[in-house]
Amino acid sequence: MHYSKVKSAILAGLDVLNVEVEADLNMRSVRQELEIVGLGDTAIKESKKRVMSAIKNSGFEVPHGYITVNLAPGDAKKEGTLLDLPIAIAILMASGKIEVHQEWLLIGELGLDGKLRRVDGALPIMIAKSSSMNAIIPSDNIPEVSLLKGKRIYACDDLQTVVRIMSQTESFHEVEFKGISVAQNSYEIDFSEVRGQELAKRALEISATGFHNVLMKGPPGVGKTMLARRFPTILPPMTFDEILESTKIYSIAGLLDGGPVTSRPFRSPHHSASLAAMVGGGDRAKPGEITLAHNGVLFMDELPEFRRDVLEALRQPLEDGIVTISRIKETHSYPARFILIGSQNPCPCGWFGVEDGIHHCTCSIPEIERYNKKISGPIEDRIDIFIDVPKVDYDKYTSMKSSESSLKIRERVMEAVEIQMKRSGKLNGKMSASEVSKFCKLGEKEEDFFKNASKKLGLTARVMEKMLKVSRTIADLAKSENISLSHIAEALQYRKRENLSI
Repeated sequence: MHYSKVKSAILAGLDVLNVEVEADLNMRSVRQELEIVGLGDTAIKESKKRVMSAIKNSGFEVPHGYITVNLAPGDAKKEGTLLDLPIAIAILMASGKIEVHQEWLLIGELGLDGKLRRVDGALPIMIAKSSSMNAIIPSDNIPEVSLLKGKRIYACDDLQTVVRIMSQTESFHEVEFKGISVAQNSYEIDFSEVRGQELAKRALEISATGFHNVLMKGPPGVGKTMLARRFPTILPPMTFDEILESTKIYSIAGLLDGGPVTSRPFRSPHHSASLAAMVGGGDRAKPGEITLAHNGVLFMDELPEFRRDVLEALRQPLEDGIVTISRIKETHSYPARFILIGSQNPCPCGWFGVEDGIHHCTCSIPEIERYNKKISGPIEDRIDIFIDVPKVDYDKYTSMKSSESSLKIRERVMEAVEIQMKRSGKLNGKMSASEVSKFCKLGEKEEDFFKNASKKLGLTARVMEKMLKVSRTIADLAKSENISLSHIAEALQYRKRENLSI
């Protein structure tokens, strides 16, 4: 037999594209050469040397003749090193070194010594594969694929083991399904370490309960970053589906650190981050920061300092929960549903409005206005809660009274989350317009109050909808079936207020 075919797969964004690796051996050729066709990138072209060395150093005879390997479909671009293993097996099958009597799906990078190395994207590929087809992956990918049940997957350390499994010369055990505990993770930081800032803590509690975006504004050193970094400690634990989804994203991005993603992602990009780094893209159209923050938190410190195009790129994900990356020949959509926590100073120097007799603002009025206008109206409309974070005085900072712990706050959050899930099956911040009309109904007095407040504050339709969602969350925290005047009033106080002293 001088022809063989092996099943494999590659990634196209979050989608999986099935690939057939065909090998043809021309033994009449005087040349011993391997040619790979099928629109492979540089990594695939370089696999020639890896594959031939791996075959030789694994104790197999390198076939003599001209070998052609085709990666079908030929019009789809192939990237990465995960096709090393299927190429090697296809060559061995074509040369008659092994006989295989059933279909296998193979992925894996080969070292020159024949060892199998971990590849990115094993989890989404294994999710997409048919349950009836056997699959072989590198052993280093076991932690992520052990999340899957009912998939016939075998893990190997080297090419020799792969050959023995496929030839059925020995019996091997499938990768064991382990699942994962969805218990709340422990953290080294806690909200009890934050002195004062009770209003900011309350706002973050509401945000964590209903999945609402927050912008904190205050002078340097008042604790904005400290509050944001402790925000994940009060979030509800990830569900199994969320763990699977986030692990899939991190597997594609090559950022898995051993096991699956069990803690809610917290991404904090620097304000100098490029558009591609934030949104995703590049040659391989990999996920960006906003997709890596999916199911978690995107913390943007010094929000006005981010590039304008980066800030405006947040519009689609904040509204729809997805980000679409378009290229000349392909378009990829990535999930991007996260809680945005932003922070900013009141002015470029940071001290506008601080009246302590020590710090004095050195900015001109035009500079202050220009600085605050860097965040456009459409972006502000997509932020649910605005909160001023004032300077903490000495007495509050040195107070012996301990602040409330993250555990106590999280308990309230979890109780309110359970109420939301029973009512609508989703958190309030994720409700659609029709669901807001259904679950955020107001009484006659509450509707009159909200109507007058909306007119006075000039709220847009989007902001009014967000205020109803926040009011519903506040009511849930209070375990109230109906939205009352106090709930609406508290929600409205979290809207942006123009500083009249400018």
